[in-house]
Amino acid sequence: MSRITFREGQAEQPRALHTIASHVRRRLAEPDLAHLRGAARPLFTGIGASHAALAVPVDLLRTRGVVTQRVLSSEIGQDARGFEADVVIGVSQGGRSTETLAAFSQLRDVPRVAVLNVTPSPLSSLADHTVDLGNQPDSYASTIGFTGTVVALDLIASLISGASHGDPWAQISAQALAVRDRTLFALATVQARAARCVAADVVASGTSRTSSEEAALLLREVARMPAAASVTRNYLHGEMESAGQTLHVVFGDGRELALARTLSAAGHLTLLVTTQQVDSGPDLAVVRLPEAAPSARVVLETVVAQELAGSLADERGIAIESFVFANDDTKEGGVDPADFAISSQRR
Repeated sequence: MSRITFREGQAEQPRALHTIASHVRRRLAEPDLAHLRGAARPLFTGIGASHAALAVPVDLLRTRGVVTQRVLSSEIGQDARGFEADVVIGVSQGGRSTETLAAFSQLRDVPRVAVLNVTPSPLSSLADHTVDLGNQPDSYASTIGFTGTVVALDLIASLISGASHGDPWAQISAQALAVRDRTLFALATVQARAARCVAADVVASGTSRTSSEEAALLLREVARMPAAASVTRNYLHGEMESAGQTLHVVFGDGRELALARTLSAAGHLTLLVTTQQVDSGPDLAVVRLPEAAPSARVVLETVVAQELAGSLADERGIAIESFVFANDDTKEGGVDPADFAISSQRR
């Protein structure tokens, strides 16, 4: 896999998503993955952004009656007991996350499927089967690798459940381009104020928990803004009381609409990402999404999150991907210093 900048990843992402969907479909049609169809208790595991992506297949499969869960790879690493799974699906875009490698080493009595971008890799060598994205070029703060993983996990969930919900990826390239333009328009008048916020709360429910968790991570990695992801109903039970000099990013069409209005009416800067027609206001910016299947919607929400994080980095004078900490025990073989030498140019 070749390394590209964050901005290059954003630009290439619409085209890459279509390519990834076709590549993964061909892979899932191969005979060695037939055992995924009808899996009764799939266990999904990953760390960091990969764990965030797993909210998509878990929510989809539970909706379709499949018993499943996602678990941090580090929670499996020391003891494999307690996870009654008939298949383990581990995600690591580069295939080098030490925690996911440790989990696959422990879970030897159950089929292990690795979902990754980079092949070959340490994780692919441990896995019984792999589903790869095709070694797509990706940025260090992942763009294409993350959204491509969401595409792959949606297709895997459909294979497991046997459910057919049409092709949610047929229009994804055009939709991603349109949503990025809408985000730039919505941020134009609020990004300077947003960059002065001391922290961000990102709120969502259902499959969009993936979007909220990824957005919070991007705000930390790219814009160096303290950020936390919350589930909508939990946020209402006290978490929102800390609002103050805080940016609020809200994904959703249900209770999220009233939440966004409540926050903005109290003078708290809020970005609402929704398919509904909602008027913006002095403290409320709105990005309207097209109607889309849940997984495709997550990809579009992530497009918004990427543009938000990049724009705030620019406003705060931070070179994108100029990471501060290089933890050499999170990737097998350590961190490649060359990754830190690639920083996106400001617009």
